[in-house]
Amino acid sequence: MLEPIFEADFKPCSYGFRPKRRAHDAIAEIQYLAQRSYEWVIEGDIKACFDEISHVGLMDRLRARIGDKRVLRLIKAFLKAGVVSEDGIGRDTITGTPQGGILSPLLSNVALSVLDDHFAKAWEEHGDYHDRARRRRHGLPNYRIIRYADDFVVMVSGTETDAQGLKVEVAEVLAPMGLRLSEEKTAICT
Repeated sequence: MLEPIFEADFKPCSYGFRPKRRAHDAIAEIQYLAQRSYEWVIEGDIKACFDEISHVGLMDRLRARIGDKRVLRLIKAFLKAGVVSEDGIGRDTITGTPQGGILSPLLSNVALSVLDDHFAKAWEEHGDYHDRARRRRHGLPNYRIIRYADDFVVMVSGTETDAQGLKVEVAEVLAPMGLRLSEEKTAICT
């Protein structure tokens, strides 16, 4: 019931856990951009994404699209259900989504769509092909994001300094959702 509501809003740059979208499609888009002067790449990974999603931030995003309070209460109960740890003791959950839960992939996409929305807005502000070419002539970067679940790539047509700045920007966009970049798995390369 929830998937069609959010599918209408999800951006084309998001590939994970979505109908008729595969990892191969994401790879093809990365290859396409790499052949068109997007020379810097931020390979990003979100640290413990399913474990650390902020319930408050996620519920705020859900409330923006779902008006039925009964559905919202049900989702909140799902998030707060708790887990049984390896030692057999039940623990409350104050962040994250239950891994393996039927709603978890959709909820993670709702949370991570904050990143997609941010980059889509920037892309629209950069204008058309001619505007983006003008930006490059003036030393300004162009960039695109491709996301598969909690892994993503930001392709940057600019400098390494531009890529470093975008990495910081990504961290700032993720923070309200209780998420942070994995320093070990996030890298900038050519």
